Amino acid sequence: MEEIYVRHVELLGFEKRFFPSQHYVYMLMVKWNDLSEKLIYRGYPEIYTFHKSLKEMFPIEAGDINKKDRIIPVLPAPKWLDNQKSTETRQSTLAEYCSSLINLPPKISRSQLVRSLFKVRPEDENPPAQHPSVQLQTRDNTSEISGPIILESYRVIADYSHTSKYEITLHIGDLVEIVEKSPNGWWFCQCDTKRGWVPASYLEPLDGPEESEEADPNYAGELYITTKAYKAAQDDELTLETGETIEVIHKLLDGWWVVRKGEETGHFPSMFLYRTGEKKEMVSEELVMRRQTPPPRRSTIRNAQSIHSKGRQRISQDTYRRNSRRFLQQKGGRVSDDSTGEEARCGGPGLA
Repeated sequence: MEEIYVRHVELLGFEKRFFPSQHYVYMLMVKWNDLSEKLIYRGYPEIYTFHKSLKEMFPIEAGDINKKDRIIPVLPAPKWLDNQKSTETRQSTLAEYCSSLINLPPKISRSQLVRSLFKVRPEDENPPAQHPSVQLQTRDNTSEISGPIILESYRVIADYSHTSKYEITLHIGDLVEIVEKSPNGWWFCQCDTKRGWVPASYLEPLDGPEESEEADPNYAGELYITTKAYKAAQDDELTLETGETIEVIHKLLDGWWVVRKGEETGHFPSMFLYRTGEKKEMVSEELVMRRQTPPPRRSTIRNAQSIHSKGRQRISQDTYRRNSRRFLQQKGGRVSDDSTGEEARCGGPGLA
């Protein structure tokens, strides 16, 4: 099976980070040949290190043997001390570099090294820190690297006022294009010339009330560990402490997943969960600091107005619990039957 590869890259702007120390990262929208789109953040020093590795991997194409054979684009070395001005003025250079890079022969543009640079990472999947400086390019002067990217359109169902610099204020009836759907329920959107994060709960698809991408419940469950305590604010939520192991049985796009703890089920913020077996770095202090509170749930939004005559179909916690018990009972029955059958084949329990 052919590995996926990058088809388009769009430079959205840059962002100032403060953890673990002050630095700048570029915001890149990456579109792959399987039609997936991911927003990633990369610092210029990392991109330059990648550039040097690429030249070492392809010395002929880098012009190291004969300068006239060079096809790998040039990338200036980073300054000793980066500041906002140098980060901003470097955008056009970086856009041109990425454009040339992904249009190189497939043995280079589809190499593992290139895929690794643009592949989404756990730290890319959370919104920026609480107090960063974000510089976004307007839609008119966006550095488009390889043709237009078709984005999904959603409608705003209620007024939303931004609470930080990296969010945007929206009004009921506004149409937005979705740049990135983060699993924690914060989506990166553009509305006219504005770009920023908004809660997914304030948005609805244009074609119908249901989310076509939303997965069905998985009553087998996936093991996750809580990274932060949360006290239930509504009857259909669960109160959990830090470090508890739970099972996720339904991943919802608004960032409020349905989890199971023993025989209890309830909604819990996905931003306070990480999957067991994954690297602990995923929940480092940097990622936890990025958000102090989860996105609002749709049930808490006042004066929400939908254009659809029917509302979204929601599963009640009674249904989740009933289906969970049924699934676990059936699973237990199958295990019991298998065990009984094995004993019969071996001549009964306790017989060698």
